[in-house]
Amino acid sequence: MTPYAIQLTRGYKLEDLDINDKNTHQNLLEIGALEEKNDIFKLKSIYRAGEIYLSKENQGYLESLYKEQKDLLIESKDLNDAKNGDFVVVKRIIARRGRPSGKVVAIIKRAILNTIYISKNVNGKIEFIDIRTGLPGEIYSKEDPKIYKEGTLFKVDALSNQVIEILGNIEDAKVDEKISLILHNRFDEFPQDAIQEAKEIPNIVKDDEIKDRVDLRELPFCTIDPVTAKDFDDAIYYDTNKNILYVAIADVSYYVPYFSAIDKEAIKRGFTTYLPHKAFPMLPRELSENICSLKPNVDRMAFVAKIELDDNYEVKKSDFFEAVIHSKRRFNYEQIDNIIDNDFKEFKNDKDFNWLEPLYKITRELKSKRLQIGYDFRSEEIKLTLDSNHQLKDTTIETGTPSHSLIEECMLLANKEAAKRFEGDGDAIFRVHDAPKEEKIVQLIAELAQIGIFVEATDDVKETIELIQKEASRLGLESEVDELIIKSMKQAYYSPFNIGHFGLGFDFYSHFTSPIRRYSDLILHRLIKAKLKNDEKEIEYLLRNIEPLSARVSELEREATKCEWDFRDRKFARWAKENIGNRFEAKIVEIDIEDTNKGAKAKLLNGARGAIVNLKSYNSTLFDKIELEISEANIDRPEIMAIEISKLEE
Repeated sequence: MTPYAIQLTRGYKLEDLDINDKNTHQNLLEIGALEEKNDIFKLKSIYRAGEIYLSKENQGYLESLYKEQKDLLIESKDLNDAKNGDFVVVKRIIARRGRPSGKVVAIIKRAILNTIYISKNVNGKIEFIDIRTGLPGEIYSKEDPKIYKEGTLFKVDALSNQVIEILGNIEDAKVDEKISLILHNRFDEFPQDAIQEAKEIPNIVKDDEIKDRVDLRELPFCTIDPVTAKDFDDAIYYDTNKNILYVAIADVSYYVPYFSAIDKEAIKRGFTTYLPHKAFPMLPRELSENICSLKPNVDRMAFVAKIELDDNYEVKKSDFFEAVIHSKRRFNYEQIDNIIDNDFKEFKNDKDFNWLEPLYKITRELKSKRLQIGYDFRSEEIKLTLDSNHQLKDTTIETGTPSHSLIEECMLLANKEAAKRFEGDGDAIFRVHDAPKEEKIVQLIAELAQIGIFVEATDDVKETIELIQKEASRLGLESEVDELIIKSMKQAYYSPFNIGHFGLGFDFYSHFTSPIRRYSDLILHRLIKAKLKNDEKEIEYLLRNIEPLSARVSELEREATKCEWDFRDRKFARWAKENIGNRFEAKIVEIDIEDTNKGAKAKLLNGARGAIVNLKSYNSTLFDKIELEISEANIDRPEIMAIEISKLEE
């Protein structure tokens, strides 16, 4: 559900509306679709809001939100120009016989605003192909689009098919960035008013700003991040005498007030998008890489979680407060790993950082205790390296290291303590994760049986998963099987109603530690601050909109992830095009167990994956090593890449 669809169903005040929804509100008001009571607007009972699905016959279906309601059929003549996936308002048709039906009276949000067409020579004739669908279509511009070179890419308005921008040519690998961003509604440049606001914010912390804050500048905080990081969300310090962990988080809410141009753009983006060569930040770089970033040797505003542990590493008490810190050093993961490998000899007598060794031991204990109820998944992450022309240069497999674990356990603890400050009944934004459905576990077990992992499902899902992991370890397939287990689970998402986090094994969990790159964390900071100040008016405003906000950031998270995947696949497709006819070692990672003639997906042993493999007559199973030959690679639609098996390994 879109935020406005939720508001229409639950009710909203006029001042709560996003600026982009005000025209729709006015339209619904004029046609009499809204009722108002005590300044709260909501849809009348004869209307419904939701996502529309179109059949091949161009009939629409609006799914019901409630069990007591039936889905509505929308005939093609009643679609009112609604497209598949659009969020719409539908008026039920009471007098019509047969299946419950309705007609579209308003479009809340288009599923697709812009798309990209490519010019291709098809049998000697120039055609324009929508790279999103692979279907031909007409496009319009002031100049005849056929004058451009074959392979030209056009950004096109999805409704009018008017050319908005000529992006470049598909043969230029640098165009992949533009393609992925447009297809998944991500953005590079910031609006001028947001940039201007960011530039007007002082780039140093002034004395008169910190008089009401806790002064922690004498504590030797440090940051631990990737070597390429430019924005530092979090810094840590551990007081060994008092057994207190300080997790200091960039105080973004101090610099980003409600309804500012920066705030409006941040909620539009929701997340920072990370491509191998560049990050597309949620906040202007003047903030994300400067005054908000917890750089070393400068004063910075922070929102701090102060967590006191007992001798068994359980939380005795936690406090949250606004502070000012002065990070003493920036570490990267490789440095901390080397320090750990050398038994912290470098810091044995260092008064600033001798706390790192005891904290490392504590985080190991925290992880051990966490995994008694949560899960340890060992899936691999592929890191891409591009050359100066944006072509794929190298791939490496990244796995978690001790330094990652050290900082991760600190962040998990702070996130959990932040969530525990709320009841979970619609009073905050939680990061939730459902347990997998029984049928998904049954399907997983059937798939694993192909490779000799035979496990019977138990009544306890955790016990079943641990049995699967034990058998996978016996066969040396830990990371491969963990990927399959993750696929069987639902995605984590944001919700105002707490159901716990299945994967982590936490009863309460939220995102508190990354407000520079996640809007969800900024929401949570505002809520905690309002609660600390007993600001009932602000709490009431935030909670009145918490459900649509949660839906919005969940949707934006999916879009950011899809953009990152899409860009990666385009680089693999370009690499494959350069290697047509060449043979490579690979491993089968996915098979359609219901119809093996449909093929399988293979992962090249150098990291590229997603290739479609024709199994032909081979009796292949999951994780068989194969030798394959690349026969086709489509760089404008990377999901189409044919690969033929030449032989199976003995």
